[in-house]
Amino acid sequence: MTSIQSYLLKYYFQLQQLISPPSKELDLATERASMDGLAKMFKPLVELKVDKVDVIGVPGEWITPPEVANQRTILYLHGGYYLLGSITSHRNLAGNIAAAAKARALIIDYGLAPEHPFPAGLEDALNAFNWLLSQGIPAEQIFLAGDSAGGGLVLASLLALRDRGKPLPAGGVCMSPATDLTMGGESWKVNAKKELVVNRNTALQIKPLYLKDTDPCNPLASPLFADLHGLPPLLIQVGSDECLLSDSMSFTERARNAGVDVTLEIWPKMFHDWQYTASFLPEARQAIRKIGEFIERVSEKGKS
Repeated sequence: MTSIQSYLLKYYFQLQQLISPPSKELDLATERASMDGLAKMFKPLVELKVDKVDVIGVPGEWITPPEVANQRTILYLHGGYYLLGSITSHRNLAGNIAAAAKARALIIDYGLAPEHPFPAGLEDALNAFNWLLSQGIPAEQIFLAGDSAGGGLVLASLLALRDRGKPLPAGGVCMSPATDLTMGGESWKVNAKKELVVNRNTALQIKPLYLKDTDPCNPLASPLFADLHGLPPLLIQVGSDECLLSDSMSFTERARNAGVDVTLEIWPKMFHDWQYTASFLPEARQAIRKIGEFIERVSEKGKS
């Protein structure tokens, strides 16, 4: 049953769209400040210890909840169209997931387009994973997690690590991942009027700003088109009302056909990145608990 808080939050988003309709011209400075400002609206669910760290020249933060199981670690890759987002905007979401999983989280400010186009952000993510290994954290204790564009980077990172013959992390968690930058999924049309968060105009500007001359079907930009064999267990969460629904459904089908252990959760009536709103929305807290259960289950299975 959909919560009252969900209806209220949807009404708030709809009101915001009426008051401030999305501009046709992308103002990156304004959009980036706006996304960072969201962090003030939605608080962490537990007290978090935050320590700044340099990750091979990339700013990062260790986020430590009250309870951590051994060396269990989450490398968190934030969303934001590959153009927006930061440690500031996603610190609380990463921390809430870490708390649910009894893990430490490392979140990084990977390079954003247009200043750092593809594959700069991906290389930053791979360097961060290798840095964790250099700190003595075993690959089987590390999970990659991310939302939206960050979810796409999670999958691209797993593919790149596999193809380079590197150790793979224990698993991946993707919230509404961007798996198809051709934007060819049916849900871009079917859910166009329901979508409350993702702006199609902004999404369309990803290609020239993020990809430059890269083919949007490049598997490391759009993991949907990759050979998906050999990936570790995955959890994918997506809302039924969002434009990226097809990205998750199509990727899951192809991954399962390749023998990957994938859990797909389609949450009824949920909007893009609803997990972000956990301090207000019951469905967000429930989804984060599911993520924690997945990470703990895979961790325990890896020990046996």
